[in-house]
Amino acid sequence: MLRRRHLIAAGLAAPALARAQSNSLRLIVPYAAGGPTDIQARILAETLPPFLESRVVVENRTGAGVMVGTDAVAKAAPDGQTALLTTVAHAVNPSLMPSLPYDTEKDFAPVALVAKVPLVVLVRKDLPVADMRGFLDWLKSRNGQAVYGSAGVGSAPHLGTALLLMMAGLEAVHIPYRGSAPAMTDLAAGRIDFYIDAAASGLAQARAGMGRAIAWSMLTRSEVAPELPTIAESGVPGYEAYTWSGVFFPAGTPREMVQRLNAATRQAVAEPRLRARFAELGAELAEPAPPEALGQFVTQEIAKWREVVRRSGMSTQ
Repeated sequence: MLRRRHLIAAGLAAPALARAQSNSLRLIVPYAAGGPTDIQARILAETLPPFLESRVVVENRTGAGVMVGTDAVAKAAPDGQTALLTTVAHAVNPSLMPSLPYDTEKDFAPVALVAKVPLVVLVRKDLPVADMRGFLDWLKSRNGQAVYGSAGVGSAPHLGTALLLMMAGLEAVHIPYRGSAPAMTDLAAGRIDFYIDAAASGLAQARAGMGRAIAWSMLTRSEVAPELPTIAESGVPGYEAYTWSGVFFPAGTPREMVQRLNAATRQAVAEPRLRARFAELGAELAEPAPPEALGQFVTQEIAKWREVVRRSGMSTQ
């Protein structure tokens, strides 16, 4: 009986797999066109076809944070023709938005972690500190009155800063902006004291004199900015924060399709041209891993950020 059920399942999956191989893959991005996640998706879409043997079409579905695009994938047919490329928001929203129209862990089939994007700590140019340790001392002396910006509630800059303050036992005043650009403008003008930004844009802004970069958010130093110490080695042991990108299918997608897209993604990220373009975005490509590894990673990320959201009082309301 067990063998018969396996044969039936294989028979059902085979036609769907054949259809997926002969049609386009719709890669839904729950962010606006032109942003960092969209750029990653389009680079991936250009690189995947030879390994996937089908076209990849990027579709931007924005609204309600990332919920509109994410929900579209959760409710899509599990036929291997619709996938999601999303970020750390996928793991944060269960805590930040308890009334999600989907279940983050149950309604998606993890495919592959693509990349991690480190963050960099920037302070206003005239702040009287020389390094991260000095900055932490300065924050303590301000008794919670230091002001920091973010690209919005629940954004990677907000999460990275909330985690830093939580682990260091410090407080500061949060000003959420509509994106990174206005926050950087106010940092350059001295209207906020510090900002934690994605690595590529943060380092570019520092080189342009918009602020001073003083620390790196990963556990190990960066090859692109080896002079920057990590936050972990500068007074906050164990600190690590970054945004990431990962690919998901709707739950119920046949395992053969999940494994096929996982294998194609692993081949794509090994391509020198893709690696070079992701490096320009400040992204560190993930190590090749089976689909199950992404599922385990998301579970860990949900737990990590749930505590940060709870202790910081972070809310979109």
